[in-house]
Amino acid sequence: MTPHLTTPNGSPVSQFAFGTMQFGGRADASESQSMYDACRTAGINHFDTAYLYTDGNSETLLGGMIATEREKLLIATKVGYTGGAGADNMRAQFDLSRQRLNIDMVDVLYLHRFDPDTDLRETMSCFAELREAGQIRYVGLSNAAAWQTMKAQTVAAEFGLGVNLLQPMYNLVKRQAEVEILPMCADRGIAVAAYSPLGGGLLTGKYDQGASGRLSEDDRYAARYSPEWMADTARSLSDLARELGIEPATLAVAWVAAEKTGPMPIISARNARQLEPSLAALQFAMTKDLYDRLSSLGPTPPPATDRIEEQE
Repeated sequence: MTPHLTTPNGSPVSQFAFGTMQFGGRADASESQSMYDACRTAGINHFDTAYLYTDGNSETLLGGMIATEREKLLIATKVGYTGGAGADNMRAQFDLSRQRLNIDMVDVLYLHRFDPDTDLRETMSCFAELREAGQIRYVGLSNAAAWQTMKAQTVAAEFGLGVNLLQPMYNLVKRQAEVEILPMCADRGIAVAAYSPLGGGLLTGKYDQGASGRLSEDDRYAARYSPEWMADTARSLSDLARELGIEPATLAVAWVAAEKTGPMPIISARNARQLEPSLAALQFAMTKDLYDRLSSLGPTPPPATDRIEEQE
């Protein structure tokens, strides 16, 4: 649980979040509703979307699903991936996001990516005005480096704000967040919502079985997970999963959740059946020995100082 984040009715935020990037795209309305229902049955109350996901269909579909229980949920969206982090662009995208979601207030608003060409004071002033207007409760950054996050924290303080959440990529083959991002967030009290815990499906083992997915359909994901050692790590994970009689996806998501700083995995899928192994990770009892064994399947990134003797 992440006790310093709550839903509007004061309930603690769930250990896992659900990402709706597939809603209205690879997942049609019926499949999207089934996944939402499965998440709610499993106790998930944190749902993540973005202005640009599936041309707005993601926000629109999610908005219809949350209408009857809005106060029980933490709803997050993102702006600024396109058009920059200027106030006018952020407001225009956010206003459309609220219309699609059919809500006046969004719990978390993320800046979707760092914008080096916009003064952070303009960005943080916009966040402050949105919070003062009661349109957001928490400030988030996505895809930000540790130094960018701390720079944003410093500027945000001028407006009585702090960065409340950070959304980095984190999984068994993408562990850069361990070097500075996760320790920084733990030290500063910033919640971590970790996306891509399955590595675009690589860590499910499905590509070795000839299945299709993001890595076979999206050049960006294919490049992101192209190093051969990543495929080797995924095969080793599948071998270990078979040995234990469990799905690789369950192990992969549970490993993310078991990291000592307590990141919240953002799980996702194309349909409810595909989602089941990730949801099963909520109930999986990860031991230290198994966590260490999983960690050893791929390389551990060196410390920030690059002094290997300081690794332990």
